[in-house]
Amino acid sequence: MKSLSPLGLAAFLAGAGMTHFLRPRPYDAIVPSRLPGKPRTWTYVSGLAELGCAVAVATPRTRRAGALATAGLFVGVFPANVKMAYDWRHRPLPHRAAAYGRLPLQAPLVAWALAVARDAGRR
Repeated sequence: MKSLSPLGLAAFLAGAGMTHFLRPRPYDAIVPSRLPGKPRTWTYVSGLAELGCAVAVATPRTRRAGALATAGLFVGVFPANVKMAYDWRHRPLPHRAAAYGRLPLQAPLVAWALAVARDAGRR
């Protein structure tokens, strides 16, 4: 099962990255306003980053670096999840639950990426 962990992480990243291009609007809405430029640019840049990390994690030669970059990416997008939770604080309960639920999910995602990096370093 451990051998599937990097491929699972790569698939997760690839799927998330593709949604930035297929359905960019929800991502545009959670880009923190303090970032310079247009939200759509950040949506596309973060989607490309996820796709790049997916390729790096899927490739054994670059897996460790890709997994470390992925952990950094998961930490880097956390402010967008905080913004979403704040912006959705007055929405109906199911929406609030989804927005608030994203916050604690970042920790296991970071842990997953770090575990993949650790395992890749052992080989």
